[in-house]
Amino acid sequence: MNVQKRGRIPFIIAFLTPACLLYGLFVVYPLLQSFVFAFYRWRGVSQSRKFVGLQNFNALAADDAFLRALKNGLWLLVVGGICITVLALLIAHAMQGAGRMARTLRSLYLFPQVISMVVVAILWTFIYNPSFGLLTGALKGLGLKSWVQPWLGTSHTALPAVGVAFLWYSLGFYIMLFSAGLRAIPAEVTEAAELDGSTGLHRFRRVTWPMLWSIKRVAAIYIVINVLNVFALVYLMTQGGPDRATEMPLTYLYEQAFTNHQFGYATALATVNFVIAMLLAGLVLLIFRRNPEAVPAS
Repeated sequence: MNVQKRGRIPFIIAFLTPACLLYGLFVVYPLLQSFVFAFYRWRGVSQSRKFVGLQNFNALAADDAFLRALKNGLWLLVVGGICITVLALLIAHAMQGAGRMARTLRSLYLFPQVISMVVVAILWTFIYNPSFGLLTGALKGLGLKSWVQPWLGTSHTALPAVGVAFLWYSLGFYIMLFSAGLRAIPAEVTEAAELDGSTGLHRFRRVTWPMLWSIKRVAAIYIVINVLNVFALVYLMTQGGPDRATEMPLTYLYEQAFTNHQFGYATALATVNFVIAMLLAGLVLLIFRRNPEAVPAS
């Protein structure tokens, strides 16, 4: 047995080495390189770089635009995360049946995921158009013409409008997660709850919700990563405007790197965003570190 194991080790190494080399060359090395660039003042188009130490990070701490972008990202993370979780659970639960509505939902819920992000941004920009958009037409048809406004052109409505588009695009993945979690709950557990008289909201709160522990952990981590890395949707719809009302860390990074040509500052921003994402993901893992429903091993 030991001889067989020793014979398998070179075989495993031979298969893993090319993948590890490619991953190190195209992922790990650029990541480490970006951390190094964060300590330089560099315009990105020349070989000359000036070492400035922590100056870029100190400037970020006093940068109102960056702080506004973090605030917007936090708003989208909290509000968007709650809306995604609630809607995904409701729709996933509705999909568990065998009726026509359940079959319709199962055929449509992943539709936004197969559309290009560029198409999604253009689609929602037309929906929000104050002159001929679908939302404008619907409000006028309901006799609410006074509610019509430039949704993406007003500071207090731009971020919620972008959040709705982000929710519509992202929701399908989380519906799939929760649907898989609901299907994984043993039928015996559900039947036992029904025999004990636990139905409706009480059964969901006492039985279903706790048994989705691992799904909740995965969903929370994905929400953190997706929100802090949102770029294309916001940039194509508003470019961070108006008056930075929809500015996100990555849209501000793009501005600093490719408009202001401050690549050192932009990489410092990317580093901070990466650290924040990892800390929040770590916090999620800490919160979900132990399944409260798990039975300890004897």
